[in-house]
Amino acid sequence: MSTSSPHSRPLRILVVEDHDMVAEAICLALERSPDLQIVGRAASVAAALADARHCEPDVVLMDRRLPDGDGVTAITDLLALVPSARVLILAGEGSGSVAARVAETGGAGLILKARGLSDLEDAVRRVAAGEMVFSQDLLGDVLERLTGRAPAPGANLTPRELQALHLLAEGHTTAELSDQLGVALNTGRNHVQRVLEKLGARSQLEAVTIARREGLLK
Repeated sequence: MSTSSPHSRPLRILVVEDHDMVAEAICLALERSPDLQIVGRAASVAAALADARHCEPDVVLMDRRLPDGDGVTAITDLLALVPSARVLILAGEGSGSVAARVAETGGAGLILKARGLSDLEDAVRRVAAGEMVFSQDLLGDVLERLTGRAPAPGANLTPRELQALHLLAEGHTTAELSDQLGVALNTGRNHVQRVLEKLGARSQLEAVTIARREGLLK
């Protein structure tokens, strides 16, 4: 009596990308293969969660930056809806701290948009097979974080940078933050920039979100 493999049917893929041309190119490229099936296409975190509930995808290919939130942060909610899904983050650029966040939240990998569509197709198949997919320059940081050899985001913030972070969390502008710290505006901007860099964030809002998750803010 023969048994079928878990993926004898086509791999079911949910594409989450808010740029129509990029999403269309991804869908066309992946659907050229008979063993890959696009079962949903969303342009926001909210739409992705709704689609995941109904489509039950094997792989969610998700842009990191979406109009209503961060794709990495959404991984937890996606996996709560579809525990068997593998979430592959698609990013314009990557860093070790962001890649580590993907792994820590249960994601299956991070692939850069600059990579070719053939690399994307390969990454989708690999994560569906149970692999973790990160570029070689990010893999070392991921392994260090997962094995506890690398500090958590924000662990190396100076006391002054922590002050700046708390002021950002309170909703202060950079000018107000500088005034509160008693420093020149350019110095205040430098403090904010270093906070973002050390937290692996691209915006002040994302920095505050990461800081709350890491327990840096009460």
